[in-house]
Amino acid sequence: MSHADPSLDQPLASATVVRLVPVALATAVVALQIAYPLIEQGPARDRLTVGIVVCFAAASLTHALLWRGATFAVALFVTTALGGLAIEMIGVSTGLPFGEYRYLDSLGAQLLDVPLVVGLAWTMMAYPAYVVSEVIGGGTARLALVGGWALASWDLFLDPQMVQAGHWRWETVGPAVADIPVTNYLAWFVVAVVMMATLRAVAPAESAVADDRIPVALYLWTYASSVMAHAVFFGLPTSAVVGGIGMGVVVVALVRALR
Repeated sequence: MSHADPSLDQPLASATVVRLVPVALATAVVALQIAYPLIEQGPARDRLTVGIVVCFAAASLTHALLWRGATFAVALFVTTALGGLAIEMIGVSTGLPFGEYRYLDSLGAQLLDVPLVVGLAWTMMAYPAYVVSEVIGGGTARLALVGGWALASWDLFLDPQMVQAGHWRWETVGPAVADIPVTNYLAWFVVAVVMMATLRAVAPAESAVADDRIPVALYLWTYASSVMAHAVFFGLPTSAVVGGIGMGVVVVALVRALR
């Protein structure tokens, strides 16, 4: 694929100090997430939730910029943050494609009844999911499907936890997994596959030599910490098992690819 300015596709991670930016942000994410279950549910934990999302999204975006170039980083933001926010607005107003749900007022400023931070939540995990799909490998279609599942399976943890925390509420009645409508998970997968295919289309060839330890570590951390938190701290054994299996399929493939 040709670009007007090839320099926009060049990795920027040439200096050690620059590379430390996503490292510092990822470290902050882990520290904040460790603190999360230790804080009583309420306004303080709500603010911490927003802080975690912002730090995690910043880690993803800065790593993408440093190792995959400005074109990819902008595409990541537009596709996942803006695109994710747009699909959520459609979802809240029409019930499609996820099902009938509504956000409460605990996650900060909203646009068309959707918290702005929700767009960044798509970004924060979409990038690690994309990187994981590249590590596992395969053709374009396989990467989109693997990356889509890597992202969508995370919602097996996310939705039950956020509903329990009072951030949004489901109104759809029908088949459910861990008390979350099946339609939500199916829609997540479709949306995630489209996002992964879009990112793959703009990914530079240089991504093959990127240092992807940070996004890979964040993906593995998210998996391990989610299983433990749901099983031990949140009293959500069903999502601990279902999410552990669903996201675990990706983790097993990832670990094998890393050997």
